[in-house]
Order: sequence, then C-alpha cells, then structure tokens
Amino acid sequence: MVPHLTTALSGPLLGLEKRMLSDMPKIEHWFRSQWLETASPFYASVDLRNAGFKLAPVDTNLFPGGFNNLNPDFLSLCVQAAQVAVEKICPEAHRLMIIPENHTRNTYYLRNVVELVNIMKAAGLDVRVGSINPEITEPTIFETHDGQKLLLEPVVREKNRINLKACIVNGVDYKAFDSCAVLLNNDLSGGVPDILKNLEQDLIPPLHAGWYVRRKSHHFNAYNRVVDEFSQLLSIDPWLLNPYFETCGEIDFHARTGEECLAAKVELLLNKIKLKYAEYGVTQDPFVIVKADAGTYGMGIMTVKSPDDVRDLNRKARNKMSVIKEGQQVSEVIIQEGVYTFESINDAVAEPVVYMMDHFVIGGFYRVHTGRAVDENLNAPGSHFEPLAFETPCGLPDCAGEPDTVPNRFYAYGVVARLALLAAAIELQELDPLNT
Repeated sequence: MVPHLTTALSGPLLGLEKRMLSDMPKIEHWFRSQWLETASPFYASVDLRNAGFKLAPVDTNLFPGGFNNLNPDFLSLCVQAAQVAVEKICPEAHRLMIIPENHTRNTYYLRNVVELVNIMKAAGLDVRVGSINPEITEPTIFETHDGQKLLLEPVVREKNRINLKACIVNGVDYKAFDSCAVLLNNDLSGGVPDILKNLEQDLIPPLHAGWYVRRKSHHFNAYNRVVDEFSQLLSIDPWLLNPYFETCGEIDFHARTGEECLAAKVELLLNKIKLKYAEYGVTQDPFVIVKADAGTYGMGIMTVKSPDDVRDLNRKARNKMSVIKEGQQVSEVIIQEGVYTFESINDAVAEPVVYMMDHFVIGGFYRVHTGRAVDENLNAPGSHFEPLAFETPCGLPDCAGEPDTVPNRFYAYGVVARLALLAAAIELQELDPLNT
C-alpha cells in the first residue's frame, strides 16, 4: 500500500536510498514485527524534510487535517486502510461520529472533514459529524471553499454516551444517532471538554493523544529509540534520519525569563550539528528551530542560527513565541535541529507530508510556500499544497530502478514516516493512563 509517486523532484540521497532498496525485505519484516508488539495509531501525518544529506521527520500529527489535499484517484487506498483500522479498534462498529475542530471559519479545514466523511462512508460506516463548539446549538450546514456542503450537529450527552438528536434539515429527516465509536479530528489543544470525559464509547484516537498532554520532546525521545534500532538493522548513522533536539522548560517570553537557558541549549545543539556537518562535508550553516513543545498550526516557531538570536527578542518576536493555538501560553519549548529542504515546486520551497492510516501509507502532498526559505518553517500562512500524484498503487519500490527514481524516493519517504508513526505508537502506549 505504498503508492508510486510521479513528480519531477529528485535529489542526492542516493546512499541512504540504495541501502533502503537493498535491505527492503529486511525493513518490511522489521516493521511487521514492530506492529505485532505495538498498536498503530488510527491515523497520522508526518512532516518530512529532505536536505539531500539527510531525510528526517520534523513533526508528527495524530489528528491530521489535510485529507482534502490527497489525490482523490486513490481513495481506495484510504478506504482499505480505514477498514483495517476500524476493525482493529471497534470491529462491530457500523455508526461513526466524527468530531472536528471548532474553527468553522476555516473552509479548507471543513473540506478535510468532508473528505474524511467520504472515506469512512466508503469503508462501510454510517457517518455523521457532531460538533462540540458551544456556538453550534442547532444543526447547521456549512459550505467549503469549493462548494461542498457539511452538516454539523450539536453533540448531546446522556449518561456516559454522546449522541445526536433527531432533526429535519432542508426537508431531510435525520434520525437520532447513537454511534458505536467516535473519531476525533480535534487535537484537544485547550484540554478535554467535560462532554468527552469518561465515555463508554470508543474514542479514536484516545484522549491522551491530544496536545493537552502530548509533547514533541516525548515523541522525539521515542523516535530516538526507534531510529537507533532501525539504524543498527541497516548499519547506518542514525543522524541521517534523526534531528537532534534539546528542551527548555519554564520559559516565559513575556517576562523574559529562561532566555539564558534557551541560549545555552541553542549553543550546545549548534555545536553538536557543526561536528556532524564537518563529518559529512556539509557546507551550509547549521540552524535550529525553536518551537512550542506542544501544539500545532505552525504557531510559536522561530529559526535560530546563533545563541544571540534568542537573547533580547523584540516585543513582536516575544508575542509570536508566547502563545499557540486556542491562546495557550508557551512555557516549554523544544530546540530541534533544523533540516534544510532542498526540494521545490515551481521555484517555491516545498516539503513532503506523508499520510498514514493504521500502519499503511495512503498518500501525501507537498506543502509549498513561495515566501519562505529553505531553512524556515513552511507550516505558516501563505502555504499551499500540491498532491503527490501516483502512477499506480504498489506494495513495493522499483528495486530494478535507480534509487532516486520517483517510486523509490517515495518509498524512502514512506519508510521514514512509518518510523515516526512507530514512535507515536510507543509514545501513546507510554502516555496511556491505564499503563501507569
């Protein structure tokens, strides 16, 4: 279920890709053994950066919001993976409620919800969309940017279950809806609302996958362990697949406390990267990305090339770094090795985002930004998306082809994305309150 990719992009990751191609049976066997031990997340997306000399994930999202950016020609890949994922978690499910984010003004995000509904319906489920937005007090139809219609219905709670009331919308009679399972497409950055606590229905993903408890540093700690084992399997340097990172807690950008801790960690990490650059003959300047240890949407992120860059930040920069989604204050940051992206589409900087459901790669897209440089975060206002186009779906790379041919390049992306997915699975296992 790793599709062929048709794109003109190519690059110099030849040594790493050659090793992956020659060891492909060993890699796939290793993944199979890992999934026997650890349950895969229901779905995820992974942001990758291809620097030519290394290929690494920089973020993993367990509530992916870009299904509308995937190639619609290969909906069947998504449907097959969805069927497997649902059967594992709730094999008797025939009704599914999807709970999206509250921001109904983002019509592109709503288009993602429409696509998610289409996938789950095609997987054989009766699907409705329930909103926990307090502003949605009655069934309301929203329109996406491309004219698609989406009905959002207010969620009601009865004892330890949530459901939707019977209603009539535009002459259509909707019966009361008591779902077998609830699919969250809401990352819970602001915490868990009372209406979702202590439910007897299956919540997918579980509540502890939300950003109110997740930390990027926890994820990359798990990723360190995964990549160390994988690198031993292939006899490669784990740094080629892994960004170094440090953390700094108890920082207050408004009060300007914790700046020296942050500057010291930045200097430590930059020196560590310099040694690796010298080892591999990399001539670019090393840099790091400072970002909130929790949260999404590209908020609270800055590119740093010197410890002085985080000392005496101006008011605008402090304001930018101090708040993330839903007004959450930033007190913990991760300092992550910056990975250049040397891919572009129509002269605009691009990075691949790979989507998975259960443990299958189902597609992806390029995040493209015309106003950003190769060392900057692309998940920012002004970005757009180019779907990865597939020639034919296939389960294997083209081992007879060159390492940087398009199916083999995408195979390498799929391998690294699945490593991040495995790290997320371990992370969720460790965060599970039932395991403490």
